[in-house]
Amino acid sequence: MTAVWLIPALPLLGFVTLVVLGRKFGDPGAGIFAACMVGLSFLGTLGVFAHLLSLPHEERAISQTLFTWISSGSFKVSIGFLADPLSITMCLFITGIGALIHIYSVGYMKGDPKFSKFFVYLNLFVASMLLLVLGDNLLLTFLGWEGVGACSYLLISFWFTDPKNASAGKKAFVTNRVGDFGFMLATFLVWVTLGTVNYEQIRPLAPGLAAGTATAIALLFFLGATGKSAQLPLFVWLPDAMAGPTPVSALIHAATMVTAGVYLLTRLSPIMAEAGWANDVVAWVGALTALVAACAAIAQNDIKKVLAYSTVSQLGYMFLAVGTQSYVAAVFHMITHASFKALLFLGSGSVIHAMAHEQDMRKYGNLRKYLPITYATFMVGWLAIAGIPPLSGFWSKDEILAGVFNAKTFGNLALWVIGMAVALLTAFYMTRQVIMTFFGEEKWRHAEVDAHGHELHADEEDAVDDHDHHHLTPDHTPHESPISMTLPLVVLAGAAAVAGLLNLPFGDPLKFLEHWLEPTIVGEHELPPGWVQALLSLAAVAVAVIGILGARAVYFQKKVDPAKIEKPVFAHAWYIDETYAKFMGGPGETAFEDVAQFDQKIVDGAVNGIAGGTVGLGNRLKGLQTGLVRTYGLGMAIGAVALLAYVVTRIGG
Repeated sequence: MTAVWLIPALPLLGFVTLVVLGRKFGDPGAGIFAACMVGLSFLGTLGVFAHLLSLPHEERAISQTLFTWISSGSFKVSIGFLADPLSITMCLFITGIGALIHIYSVGYMKGDPKFSKFFVYLNLFVASMLLLVLGDNLLLTFLGWEGVGACSYLLISFWFTDPKNASAGKKAFVTNRVGDFGFMLATFLVWVTLGTVNYEQIRPLAPGLAAGTATAIALLFFLGATGKSAQLPLFVWLPDAMAGPTPVSALIHAATMVTAGVYLLTRLSPIMAEAGWANDVVAWVGALTALVAACAAIAQNDIKKVLAYSTVSQLGYMFLAVGTQSYVAAVFHMITHASFKALLFLGSGSVIHAMAHEQDMRKYGNLRKYLPITYATFMVGWLAIAGIPPLSGFWSKDEILAGVFNAKTFGNLALWVIGMAVALLTAFYMTRQVIMTFFGEEKWRHAEVDAHGHELHADEEDAVDDHDHHHLTPDHTPHESPISMTLPLVVLAGAAAVAGLLNLPFGDPLKFLEHWLEPTIVGEHELPPGWVQALLSLAAVAVAVIGILGARAVYFQKKVDPAKIEKPVFAHAWYIDETYAKFMGGPGETAFEDVAQFDQKIVDGAVNGIAGGTVGLGNRLKGLQTGLVRTYGLGMAIGAVALLAYVVTRIGG
């Protein structure tokens, strides 16, 4: 356990080494070195995991303090790590999936002129996320929180020569700063009320919080989570995160940054247990986000943008679980989602790689013939996210829906209906993506028109993965990706298939994840009886099958015109992003200019006026400072005479 610090230190060492020697390592040396650093971190995490398993159930939480970071009066914060079931669970999939994404990136980024710089950022990203989850206090978590935010900006806008990509990076950075405001205020409030920001000290003190204070803290932390984990109203940055290289999309959407908000609220379950109706807010925002994003996904034509909105939707599921105090289900779905969403993103990257970096699915078709490994593994990811048993997504999604059905949250039945609707939409839009990509006519043979003979135009507002971009030609022949890209796909497909075994509902002995996380979670509520869960599972499977068959009827059998489903309001994600842009470019810009004028004329004017008056008074008084001794002597004599006259006058009176 004394080596816990090595888990984040190894990727950090990789970052520092590549900053100094990355160019000398070159391509592929820099990528292999970076992958080894994350791989070693994964092995270290496995060692800590094994050690925790050997401890008694109630002792599986060990703190390691390295040194005092901040000391001011009674306020003391250390650089320290908390290794417990929750943090180590996070570390396992961050480092495990992170290592696979690094390996994949070696092939994907081959030939890029900034190859070594990409891995500099990637190692720092993983190190920051590990610091976030291992930190034993809110301030250290916030340091990692800001680190992943900065790295997301650097990686999303990696190909910044395209203004759209640079804009996407700035959008992610600015949107997350809004959420960070809530995180900081909540941290201040925790310190003022509890006198500590250390998680182990917060846990026993949380029950003493007043209901109003706990609610305020929970809502402020949730504001931070809506930014980092892309929930309403701050989800708009995540779809544009596809502007970065595809491995970045996989890392952000699956294993690192977007899971931070779910982790934070789960870590703070002692406070959430006292937060009353704040939990209802979390649940409803999660449910509505899941529905809004799922609707948007059914009308996207960019292969990565479908998956981006899918991520927003699946994160909504996780917050729905957190808001209904189903923390185990939230973490369970986080784990399964990390495996199948990383698989789907890397699979989409393999498709993009094969299709000369074209991302428009309307120019795909019949790729299963040319990409057999990508196709086979992508099918596993599709069935997992669609909720088809026995693959992993089925078990975790059903546990969330069962928890919602049995929750005491306001409007829990309405939340369950929304969750089922999202399950149907998920199966529909993922089947649509599979059919458009791997089945049907080879549309790149006449890439300028779609299946209906309509001319295709790229969406000019979309930021794109432009690495080594070439236009498709009628004689283009897709090809399978190299082994450095396909091997991670195979491993992730295996994980997506079996991850559901972590928490099966067939009796208490099979609930491994629930028993493992039990010491770290407060307020977990019980699931409904087994027979109720069975009926709910049957309903969920039926809904998923309906979604799959519906998409098959529309996109494979051509029984329905897709235009009747792919409404503009869905394609534009309910115009939320455009509304923000219009406000910021109209009334918002005017308001900002007015504030700037007030600052310049009133605030700066007052400061400059005081300074000018002081300077003027000084200029008038400086005449008295002649530097002549006789003048000063005369002044002293006159003063002495005046003082003597005053004293004599007072005595005489």
